[in-house]
Amino acid sequence: MNAHSTKDTATKDTATKTVTLLDGGMVKGQRILSLWFPYLAAERIWRQRLGRAWRSRPPVSRPPLVLSHRQQNAQRIAALDKQAEALGLKRGMGLADARAMHPAIDAVETDPQADHSLLEGLADWCDRYTPLVSLDGEDGLFLDITGCAHLFGGERAMLDDMSVRFFQQGFDVRIGIASTTGTAWAAARFASGRIVSASDEAALLAPLPLSALRIEPAIRTSLESVGLWTVGAVMGLQRAPLMRRFGSKLLLHLDRALGRLEEPVSPRMPVPALSAERHLAEPIMLAEDIELLVKALAATLQADLERRGEGVRELELLLFRVDGAVTRLRVRTSQPVREPQLVHKLFHERLIAVGDGFDAGYGFDLVRLCVLTSAAYETSQIDLAGEMPDEAASIALFTDRINARLGQGTILQAANVASHSPERAVAMVPFEASGKSAAGSRSDATPPIPSLQRPIRLFRSPEPIDVPVTEMPEGPPRQFRWRRALHKVVRAEGPERIASEWWLKEAPTRDYFRIEDVDGRRYWLYRQGLYDGMEPAPRWFMHGIFA
Repeated sequence: MNAHSTKDTATKDTATKTVTLLDGGMVKGQRILSLWFPYLAAERIWRQRLGRAWRSRPPVSRPPLVLSHRQQNAQRIAALDKQAEALGLKRGMGLADARAMHPAIDAVETDPQADHSLLEGLADWCDRYTPLVSLDGEDGLFLDITGCAHLFGGERAMLDDMSVRFFQQGFDVRIGIASTTGTAWAAARFASGRIVSASDEAALLAPLPLSALRIEPAIRTSLESVGLWTVGAVMGLQRAPLMRRFGSKLLLHLDRALGRLEEPVSPRMPVPALSAERHLAEPIMLAEDIELLVKALAATLQADLERRGEGVRELELLLFRVDGAVTRLRVRTSQPVREPQLVHKLFHERLIAVGDGFDAGYGFDLVRLCVLTSAAYETSQIDLAGEMPDEAASIALFTDRINARLGQGTILQAANVASHSPERAVAMVPFEASGKSAAGSRSDATPPIPSLQRPIRLFRSPEPIDVPVTEMPEGPPRQFRWRRALHKVVRAEGPERIASEWWLKEAPTRDYFRIEDVDGRRYWLYRQGLYDGMEPAPRWFMHGIFA
């Protein structure tokens, strides 16, 4: 096990974006790595049939594999493996024609959703190199490796490490590294394994075909029709005639490939503000070992959090398996925390909650702890005995552990809502959302009014009651029947008229009364409607009981 490393990804992200234009508009500083999986769909099938390491095993006799889909009332080849491509089969060819040429081929229906899920999994795995990973179509990825390559021994060492790991997982990958996204894309597809320096973009692109610019097929066909077959031929022409004849998209792709215009990588997931990770020489499989690493990584993050004066509100633990799978575990806290022992307790509960769903496979060789959300950390003053009693912190830790074990939102707390209607005046919200940082705008917006008397028990839904006689048309009832029992009224206060918000049309005005019967029991009931001789007649409801 080697020493752990801490990454302030917020600083890295800033450095990536603060590129400058120098010497003719060239973008300096960033480095982009492009990955291309030319046989991704077919390799998904072979991995299902023969296992993840099927490429590492001795070659066996197997038929060429093609994946087909229905297009224009005909089955056409959508993807194929390397063996089928060597036979001359191409994407878009009719499946019937392919079977006529090679009857021994194995045809399978394509599954775009499964292919996309596999590409998403590969993007997750690439997070071990950089958090700035984005999808490139249906069979590629972009990685912004600016400032990351030295952690793996340089760009060549990173490229070789990726190639070996992907081969062991059963993928044929093509890799290119350059200072621009367009050049890296072209290097991966036309010069795999090439590392292009910041000043060699034009030299790499010049002899390549026009498809290396990622232009639309219609534009490429128009260029070829006038004898322009390579990128170098286009670069040698004046820009104004190219703009008039072929449009601005051609020059846009050319400028991006040459670095004259910036084309940043948009990460598929938010970049964490802080992260700490540890590479392991020997993979680990036990939950106890993972918890010890979590505690050590939390101690590493504590120093950075103290420097910032912050505590964590949401943490994510990433476990990278040696076979390429990635496990993500998240926990949230009610209050900002940064003590390693508290973080350890939360992930202990989270790992217990996962239970049988936790699959370590052949073990994890990389563990990373990320701070997704943080907030200002308020320190507490100790008393004369050197102790720091904090009942609120104990309750927060208890609820956090329960939520980590049973899921977020398990423990609820009442919070005031800005509404006059009794049913909507209070809402049950997750405990973590009712803390000082999250609920101040909600619970403090409508503080309770002491002058209004409300029952200690409010029914979830008002219950209808029968009121045969009232003192006057607008007065309280003399007696009422509720739950088959007749109650005679001896005292009454009211009415208190409560109307719902003006934008809620379905709730009519109510007149509430506080009622006491002959036995001393006190009730809160209301009349809905008025005795004005109009239909329908007013209705009475029981809404709560006083102490």
